[in-house]
Amino acid sequence: MHTRSLKQISHTHHFGTSDRSNETKTLRVIFLTFGTMLVEISAGVLTGSMALLADGWHMGTHAFALGITWFAYIMARKYSHHERFSFGTGKFGVLAGYTSALFLGGTALYMLYESMIRFISPVQIAFNEAIIVAVVGLFVNVLSIWMLHTTGDHSHSHDHTHDHNLRAAYLHVVADALTSILAIVALIAGKYFGLVFLDPLMGIVGGLLIGKWAWGLLKSSGLILLDGSGDRELHKEITEAIQSDQDSIVADLHIWHMSSNDLAAIVSVVSREHRSPAEYYERLVFIKRLRHVTIEIHRCEDKLCSCAQDIS
Repeated sequence: MHTRSLKQISHTHHFGTSDRSNETKTLRVIFLTFGTMLVEISAGVLTGSMALLADGWHMGTHAFALGITWFAYIMARKYSHHERFSFGTGKFGVLAGYTSALFLGGTALYMLYESMIRFISPVQIAFNEAIIVAVVGLFVNVLSIWMLHTTGDHSHSHDHTHDHNLRAAYLHVVADALTSILAIVALIAGKYFGLVFLDPLMGIVGGLLIGKWAWGLLKSSGLILLDGSGDRELHKEITEAIQSDQDSIVADLHIWHMSSNDLAAIVSVVSREHRSPAEYYERLVFIKRLRHVTIEIHRCEDKLCSCAQDIS
């Protein structure tokens, strides 16, 4: 049996934590969100506006969730070379994404609850103040979305769309923006056309959409945390590459995530010929996400040890 990594025995386990641009962008959005929160709460106290106060505290909950995202980047970088984490700290961000998804789901449930209550017991709405709050909130969230998408060096070496930590932060600000848009539509319709029922209705629509996003993030991040691998196409690619010589057989294959993007694999190969691990590694270099590979080679003289045979 031979074992070796794709980059030889001496290599780094620094997976999914080297790009600090996402950390910087998240921190900027936190400052923007927290500053907006302070302004809205202060204005709410001075004017006696419940709408301003409510949106201010709502901004505070999102600042807290974004803080989880930023903290995960800090911890992942701090412990990236720590011996306690055998496969690096790439899953810090995935765990933060999962946690943020729980907060996102809680927000959706709260929106649904409040909307149903308002259907049953309508409340008087201060349309002018509420519209101003919604417009300000939309502006802040559009700016936050832009900040999360903008990279200072325009580098595409890291695909942040697969960063579960950043995705969670992005969904939080998108959810806020969606809530603001729906609120503006409902408030204008209520003020000028008397369609007051649209306010709670839009709340229900927004809650359902946000709940769907939260569930999707929970499933994808949860699967990674449990070392799940649902990528059948990747499994097929590795198997076909290893067995391309019509002699080797993949007897066992395990694939799992070390971060949102980086993958590891253990491949058990049975072959009649004398083949080195390096030969098999070369067959897998085209899979860029496969960052850590362990190869087990077992020699077999049996006639069944051939890809031409059906061993299933």
